[in-house]
Amino acid sequence: MARVVMLIHGEAGNYGASFPDFPGATTGADDLDTLYVKAAEMLAFHVGSLAEDGEPIPGIRSLDALRRDRVFREDSADAIVALIDVDLPGRAVRVNISVEENLLKRIDRAAASAGETRSGFLASAAKARLVGAGT
Repeated sequence: MARVVMLIHGEAGNYGASFPDFPGATTGADDLDTLYVKAAEMLAFHVGSLAEDGEPIPGIRSLDALRRDRVFREDSADAIVALIDVDLPGRAVRVNISVEENLLKRIDRAAASAGETRSGFLASAAKARLVGAGT
């Protein structure tokens, strides 16, 4: 879990969020509670997409470090500065699991037809199941 600085611009009924360390990652909502939820989901998706595409994930600066940045000071002059907790992808680790043989064959066929590796297919399936479970 990482704590990321978020800038909130706008007014009641029309809020927008951006992230100084993740240019292009923006979202909007009618109220602040919804904005926080959407922002966390969007940023996690944005960073996950960077990782899947093999793009580097920007370093996350502390609020103190950002306050020393002239551009941040200008961008945040009329904004609410907030911190948001986001799960960022870590490094890949090798695991050893046991799977029923016929299930493994089905997984391999499905992964191949989707143009994915077995590992990528299983990771995507696990992520989808975790999102569905609300974790």
